[in-house]
Amino acid sequence: MNILALDSSDQVLSIALAAGDDVWYPEVAAGPRHSELMLECADGLCKLAGLTPGNLELVACMKGPGSFTGLRIAYAAAKGLAVALGIPLTTAPTLDCLARPASAWPGLVLPVIDAKQGRFYAALYRGRECLTEYLDAPPDVLAEEIARKRLSPEEPLLLTGSGAELLLPRLSGIFAPGQAGRMKLDPAARRGRARELLEIAKGAIIEGCGDLYSGPLYLRKSDAELNHKRSTKKDG
Repeated sequence: MNILALDSSDQVLSIALAAGDDVWYPEVAAGPRHSELMLECADGLCKLAGLTPGNLELVACMKGPGSFTGLRIAYAAAKGLAVALGIPLTTAPTLDCLARPASAWPGLVLPVIDAKQGRFYAALYRGRECLTEYLDAPPDVLAEEIARKRLSPEEPLLLTGSGAELLLPRLSGIFAPGQAGRMKLDPAARRGRARELLEIAKGAIIEGCGDLYSGPLYLRKSDAELNHKRSTKKDG
């Protein structure tokens, strides 16, 4: 099956294309240029695989949380392709995709995205099981969740995702030295996760795809919405 997966939920633009048994997967440190590069990269992948966009049978994108702008860009591109080509669209939570490569880790996995303002989007996993809600929380709240979910103080914790490097020293300052020493940083923490999104999308084929009319998962309002709300209150 020919599946295109789009991930612009963070700074890295990550795209994966499955064509039969083959998978193509580029990623670019796109920063604010996701909208410029996404469809160009997708078209280049199709040509590399010997396909045209009309050969695609399923398109997938990240559901969120993540960058407000990045999520909207991928949703718009994925929905546009789905409608134009008459193919289904499926989505997957970003934190699930971040945690998936570490499912064999012998302990807890904490995928993390920097949500700014001293907060992080995160969730705790053991294997492929998500143990918490998707969180928008400061380090002390995440430390409380880790303490609650650990099977013992010695259970190792792996931090992954683009916010992992920023969060690790903050968590280490909260826990006792022995427990902090059980926290490790994923060396591939910053890379995109379109390949993982692709694998989850393949499973969605069996379950049925019905995300064409869905929208991104936002754990908080955008700064623009919050600023508008403040100005409205001030004017009132």
